[in-house]
Amino acid sequence: MAIPAVLAIVPIGVLFILSGLIVNLMQVVSFILLRPISKKLYRNINKVVAELLWLEPIWLIDWWAGIKVELYVDSDTFQLMGKEHALVICNHRSDIDWLVGWLIAQRSGCLGSALAIMKKEVKFLPVIGWSMWFSEYFFLERRWTKDEITLKSGFQQLEDFPMPFWLALFVEGTRFTQAKLMVAQEFAASRGLPIPRNVLLPRTKGFVSSVSQMRSFVPAIYDCTVAVPNNQPPPTLLRIFRGQSSVVKLQIRRHSMQELPETADGIGQWCKDVFVTKDALLEKYFAKGTFSDQKLQNIGRPMKSLIVVLLWSCLLGYGIFKFVPWSSLLSSWKGIAFSATFLVLIVIVMQILIHSSESERSTPLNITPQDQTKERLVQK
Repeated sequence: MAIPAVLAIVPIGVLFILSGLIVNLMQVVSFILLRPISKKLYRNINKVVAELLWLEPIWLIDWWAGIKVELYVDSDTFQLMGKEHALVICNHRSDIDWLVGWLIAQRSGCLGSALAIMKKEVKFLPVIGWSMWFSEYFFLERRWTKDEITLKSGFQQLEDFPMPFWLALFVEGTRFTQAKLMVAQEFAASRGLPIPRNVLLPRTKGFVSSVSQMRSFVPAIYDCTVAVPNNQPPPTLLRIFRGQSSVVKLQIRRHSMQELPETADGIGQWCKDVFVTKDALLEKYFAKGTFSDQKLQNIGRPMKSLIVVLLWSCLLGYGIFKFVPWSSLLSSWKGIAFSATFLVLIVIVMQILIHSSESERSTPLNITPQDQTKERLVQK
């Protein structure tokens, strides 16, 4: 039975915000004290610290809402996941694609070193965005003259990364909606390109830059395709808070970085061809119900996220239990008003996080045959 959203958002929000602020404080301290001395030590510590926060959304998927993620990948690739650097490209099908990526990264042992290329606004999101900044996510401004410099600088920083990392890039530039699909189809028709039916057209500048700059130290590209069954509502953060389950299918194909062409045009065309293949895979799935010829892997449901949430709950619950009588917070109208204001702020912050994840609020697709220069690299 679905849970009224507010009944879940308030207690989960208190847990997430308070624990997140503690994590952010730990990140600030280690950034100031450790990073100038040893970037390697800072990164190793930050991986552990960030996971103390990022395991909470994993708990929401695994234990609260019971989202079922079906992973289709060959056994050799499955064994390599989490043991090598990888550039991850994926269609942006649902509001929680990033959470699905985190879940697979957690299963592979590299949640704390899972990175992504995102739009600049994300780093200002309370708690979660701040933690991403300290974890060296890439944040772009939607202006290629600046973003190209940001990407090159970021790739150089990753050359000495002390543990296997995944760098996620949503090359469509925005999340899939029917309105954006119509714009993409118009553009494809005007340029004589294959007409997409289930994906948007990839914007290849960021991908070309990624491959060109990282092919010397990143051995693989993980080509991911996400699908959600047509007979169920698409998963959203709000549905997850309500405890509503759903199924997400994910196929991963590994490509050696050395297989890709050397030229920028060749790399860009390779990416476009991959998305034509994705479109055909999704078309077959929606028409016939057959998703992948890869092996369905058992990814289990580890206890780690549940343990972390229980530990945070006990720690914060004990702290609140001790603080309230000590401060006489509920013994005066001012204290009661302060408590009520705090809870309202929690709800507001959680609403901001929920709304920022919604497809309807994602970057609009604005590609026209008359003005192709309006194509911008925007990750969300």
